[in-house]
Amino acid sequence: MSFRTSTQYVEDVSPGSGALPPRAWYASSDAKALCLGGSWRFRLSDTADAEDDSFAAPGYDAGGWAQVSVPGHWVLQGHGSPVYTNHLYPFPVDPPRVPTENPTGDHLRLFDLPGDWPEDGGTVLRFDGVESCARVWLNGTDLGEFKGSRLPHEFAVGHLLKPGGNVLAVRVHQWSAGSYLEDQDQWWLPGIFRDVTLLHRPAGGVLDFFVHASYDHTTGAGTLRVDSDADGRVTVPDLGIDVAAGEPVTVPVEPWSAETPRLYEGVLATGSERVPLRIGFRTVALSDGLIKVNGRPVLFKGVNRHEWHPERGRALDLATMREDVLLMKRHNINAVRTSHYPPHPAFLGLCDELGLWVIDECDLETHGFTEQGWRDNPVDDDRWTPALLDRAARMVERDKNHPSVVIWSLGNEAGTGRGLTAMAEWIHGRDPSRLLHYEGDPGCRDTDVYSRMYADHAEVERIGRRLDGGTHKRRQLPFVLCEFGHAMGNGPGGLADYQQLFEAHERLQGGFVWEWIDHGIAHPELGYAYGGDFGEELHDGNFVCDGLLFPDRRPSPGLTEYKKVIEPVGISGDGTDGTVRVTNKYDFADLSALAFSWTYEAEGEVVDSGTLAVPALAPGASADLGLPEPPPGAPAGEALWTVRAVLAADTPWAPKDHVVAWGQIPAAQRRTPYVAAAARPVARDGVITLGPGVFDARTGALRAVGDVAVSGLRLDVWRATTDNDDGAAWQSGLRYGLLWRKLGLHRMRHRLDAVEVGEDALTVRTRVAPAARETALSAVYRWTSDGDRLRLAVATVPEGDWTVPLPRLGIRFGLPAADRVEWFGGGPGEAYPDTKAASAVGRWRSTVEDMQTPYVRPQENGARIDVRWAELGGLRVEGDPAFWLTARRWTTEQLDGATHRTDLLPGGTVWVNLDHGQHGIGSQSCGPAPLPRYHLRAEPAEFSFVFSVSATPNAG
Repeated sequence: MSFRTSTQYVEDVSPGSGALPPRAWYASSDAKALCLGGSWRFRLSDTADAEDDSFAAPGYDAGGWAQVSVPGHWVLQGHGSPVYTNHLYPFPVDPPRVPTENPTGDHLRLFDLPGDWPEDGGTVLRFDGVESCARVWLNGTDLGEFKGSRLPHEFAVGHLLKPGGNVLAVRVHQWSAGSYLEDQDQWWLPGIFRDVTLLHRPAGGVLDFFVHASYDHTTGAGTLRVDSDADGRVTVPDLGIDVAAGEPVTVPVEPWSAETPRLYEGVLATGSERVPLRIGFRTVALSDGLIKVNGRPVLFKGVNRHEWHPERGRALDLATMREDVLLMKRHNINAVRTSHYPPHPAFLGLCDELGLWVIDECDLETHGFTEQGWRDNPVDDDRWTPALLDRAARMVERDKNHPSVVIWSLGNEAGTGRGLTAMAEWIHGRDPSRLLHYEGDPGCRDTDVYSRMYADHAEVERIGRRLDGGTHKRRQLPFVLCEFGHAMGNGPGGLADYQQLFEAHERLQGGFVWEWIDHGIAHPELGYAYGGDFGEELHDGNFVCDGLLFPDRRPSPGLTEYKKVIEPVGISGDGTDGTVRVTNKYDFADLSALAFSWTYEAEGEVVDSGTLAVPALAPGASADLGLPEPPPGAPAGEALWTVRAVLAADTPWAPKDHVVAWGQIPAAQRRTPYVAAAARPVARDGVITLGPGVFDARTGALRAVGDVAVSGLRLDVWRATTDNDDGAAWQSGLRYGLLWRKLGLHRMRHRLDAVEVGEDALTVRTRVAPAARETALSAVYRWTSDGDRLRLAVATVPEGDWTVPLPRLGIRFGLPAADRVEWFGGGPGEAYPDTKAASAVGRWRSTVEDMQTPYVRPQENGARIDVRWAELGGLRVEGDPAFWLTARRWTTEQLDGATHRTDLLPGGTVWVNLDHGQHGIGSQSCGPAPLPRYHLRAEPAEFSFVFSVSATPNAG
């Protein structure tokens, strides 16, 4: 055998050589299969040509090599380091050339065939995902090479196999010409990260098949035709179907939709193989300028989903994929865009089974070419078109039999060009039963959907009203926000405002929040690592952590908010007429699968409860239903009705009584706290006492309320800036976090102007301002007491020319000890002005630790909204008006300076913020800033708090 070191194929723009034509993927048949995952021998080289191919020969001694798990990424197994960039290529842009420094992983797997492996027919070797370029040998024979990291490739190997001692050798290069097509805002993670499988292909077996299963919504009939490259018969027992492959048959059926995912089990049988079929009847059409499925418009309530696991990267197992789908369903999500590549095929099977609309996106993004004005962009270079067409074909052929896939997407952020047009023409010709999407085509020349990302609310409304201009074709098309609501850190804000627009304008058919999960990598010192934590030359920091799930798949407050915003049942009422309006917001399902109940709550405590009879409303229908009379003898004070819609029975995705939707209706208004100014301040021995309050006589600073020590009480306007406050560098709008720092709001100075002891009040006058600026806030603290309780009235007036809103406005102080926190107000989780839809008024309990939201990069978090009263550390606080409550074991300054959660070390003081106002959150880490109505403007403000010692022993 001669040994070679040629690596010209790495920089070849072609998709590869030696692989079989793409075909449909199916999970199983009765033909034999052998999984080749597990422990492989591994050798890492710094360059593509450092080693010859002698390792592929039988008998090669790899005993001294390391071992890695396949599926897996070698950089997550101790060999090299991950690299994160959003769109910058981490290598010089000189297509199709790549650096000489090209980490290359040689993989070896020895295997025996099972004793019952058939000798007839053929066998194929299947790779479901390898990043980014691989060359393959079996028993010393060079099979070929391939690119297209998130796409399947198969090789015919039956003639090379032997019963025992087979040697499978795979050389994987991190960088290749294919890398220019895979610049997809994610970690660059080389390796064999999806399944490797040996599949027996019996003579006369099924190589490829195409299930066509349409639905006529006017007759209720479905038409099935299964095209196959082998003669066979199609049987569907539940429908009494038994026909030859290729023969159409029409029968009455229950249609498939994301809400009612009816699948029929069938079989495609030849003389030598039986392939199971899961058939969903549905028709996708562009009709009346709308995306319609089974004759009805759909409203996408979706997410973008990168594949991710904090330890295994993109090497996902079935349990993790199922967990993702279950979490989506339980949070009212009905659609997923597979950004920005086809997912593991088993994920689509779960979408079929459990019900999600899917935009299946091709493995294509060339975003880095924006740095040079798209010059030399591969999608407008004919040399690359065969690779683009190969990627399109491998996606469509693999996934064509999934009813959940309703739209194909050409890729993402790849500019425009002839190659994309060629892809579109091929896909339209191969599968006219689905629509075609691509956001980067502003004229919609090649697409069936007008798609944008991060358009602000005003522009989305113009589009909904068809006032957006554009080409004639585009103006006739439905609109989808393929990305919006950038879920980076605290946020996203403004989701409810978007949803109101989607529901108000027929043309707006929903959107997909960016994105599903934070891509933090588990790290022993940092908790979760992000860009730059591995010494990358170029990186985009924590921009890789922009998901609705934390890396460990715990839902973030953003996901809880999204669930509420997109809930499929509207429950509303103003409390004036004793009724509740229930609206069915499903596209297809009635409300028969839900049970409704009510509770009557006084001062946050449930007083009475019962069931609510709601008719099985059709989609879009509403009903006004009477609520019972308030129960006799209910406690006085604020009261409300909470109405819930829950699952009436177990479903495949959630158990009975899972809450699908809820609403609250006022029943009795709150009584604001009142404190008569009956006690007099007394000055003695350097202190002033006023009722339970003890103050420093010189500064007027509060020292204690009864036996509860208090420190550092003062006006506070700063918050540890969120990712959305700081905004994205490419944003043209005002980035408020940067402006706040420039103004110096993170380093405010407090000047004491006067301490005034009056007949019934202690008044402290201060001026709060940053160094080097003339802008300021005058703040007057007026303390009064009735002898048992202490009231603080705060009045603030801005001075100077305030050109930016405030981050927050309120007071903060320290308590020496607090653990438990109880409050009556919004909860159970955090909320801000434009992220408060999911905040329910109630009586809530927590610990200080559990009030923190563990964003991967620490930032402002944990505020509870509309708090009427709170108890912690032995102190009770009541507010007028209701306030935001935050409590943490570190200062805002410490939070602001932390880069990872592990930087935050609890101290002996619990720092409490009682905020009159907070600036909105928005989505400016990639999208729009908070809407103006959520700005905290610098203007005169008055607010008050009543302090007392908690009546509950050891409270807090």
